[in-house]
Amino acid sequence: MKNPISYLTIIAAGFSLLAAQTTAAGEWVDLFDGKTLKGWKKSTLGSANYTVVDGAILGETVEGSPNTFLISEQEYGNFELEFEVKVHDKLNSGCQIRSREKTEEDLKNTGKGDKPARDLNRFHGPQVELEASPGQSAYIYGEATGRGWISTEPGDGAAHDFIKNGQWNKIRIVADGIRIQTFVNGNAVADLSDAAIYKTHPKGHIGLQVHGVKKNTGPFDVSWRNIRIKELD
Repeated sequence: MKNPISYLTIIAAGFSLLAAQTTAAGEWVDLFDGKTLKGWKKSTLGSANYTVVDGAILGETVEGSPNTFLISEQEYGNFELEFEVKVHDKLNSGCQIRSREKTEEDLKNTGKGDKPARDLNRFHGPQVELEASPGQSAYIYGEATGRGWISTEPGDGAAHDFIKNGQWNKIRIVADGIRIQTFVNGNAVADLSDAAIYKTHPKGHIGLQVHGVKKNTGPFDVSWRNIRIKELD
């Protein structure tokens, strides 16, 4: 007869697993290893270039390309995200959160009036703006959602000089339920509570944007490094 498995052993194993899960919750995880693009994929639309140079992800514009995104393979809901960014003075960029590529169903919800949108596969959702100072970095835009600015301040012409042009800048984003808070170099920028965007985008991918550029402009570039995330309960 085989020895019966001790119930105490099973219970102890269960508590050990629970303890491990508890320890893992709230820990910082690196999203970029500083050497490769492992854990990331390029958006279906757009042809901008992404490479790793000197321990940073370098995104470079390609003339005639629409907005391009480097997308995290994993999806996230509630989290705290930190990274450093350096953006060309003439390039508009951004960091997408809780975003996804458009499905046929998304086309119905992002069109105008009774007409569905036509941008299938376009990466869309809340975007934390990134641009040179003085500007609107870290205010929140509804990329391809049909809403335009979600933060109210840009509509009033608000701008700040928290971004240090030509230098590395630290960005912090906290997304917890309907509330999204953003910070630039330790300065609070947006504090948004928007139930509507949370309803349509409660979770999704992180996306690093290289904005499309007009003909005969560029090349421009934007770089990211020290990207890490901490999921919230």
